[in-house]
Amino acid sequence: MNFISSLLSNLNYGTILFLMLLESTVVPVPSEFVVTPAAYHAAGGHLDVFLVILFATIGADLGASINYVVAYYVGRPVIYRFANSKWGKMCLLNQEKVEKSEKYFDDHGIVATLTGRLIPGIRHLISIPAGLAKMNYWKFLLYTTIGAGVWHGILASLGWYLHTIVPEDQLNDKITEYAEYIKLVIVGLVVIAIGYFVIRHLLKRKNK
Repeated sequence: MNFISSLLSNLNYGTILFLMLLESTVVPVPSEFVVTPAAYHAAGGHLDVFLVILFATIGADLGASINYVVAYYVGRPVIYRFANSKWGKMCLLNQEKVEKSEKYFDDHGIVATLTGRLIPGIRHLISIPAGLAKMNYWKFLLYTTIGAGVWHGILASLGWYLHTIVPEDQLNDKITEYAEYIKLVIVGLVVIAIGYFVIRHLLKRKNK
């Protein structure tokens, strides 16, 4: 964790990509403390905010693809065994969390790979049930990219805004404070996305 802390204190495009890769596997790296501070620094002229979002999203795609490929080829028993192992617990993982992500995927279908990227506790695991279900990889990657891009856009917008109101030594406290507002925005976006896909599906059925 000291290694991750050192990366968090030296954010650049490479460390942003790498940390978001880790966050999208099973390593507990909070994206709000990566993308938001990076955008904060971008507002100060040290980085480009659009490149922050781009590299964060590429990292998320790479990490999610690792989860997808592992789940696709090793199957549920091995995934559960790892989740219940000492290494799984070190990554704050357990079988219940994996089952929760599977249930979300089962309830919402392939659109879950998009909306799931916006939900804490589901976001970094939703690629596992996609792999277990052997979802088409390119469709999985498209939805993952959209979902991750929206999420990182929200975090980057917060970081840009916080640059106008708080000094850097208060940044992490403000990110924690604004977390509840972020959750409300996420819930709204997820409801809209699910509603869109449900209506689209119903219209397709009606036109058949």
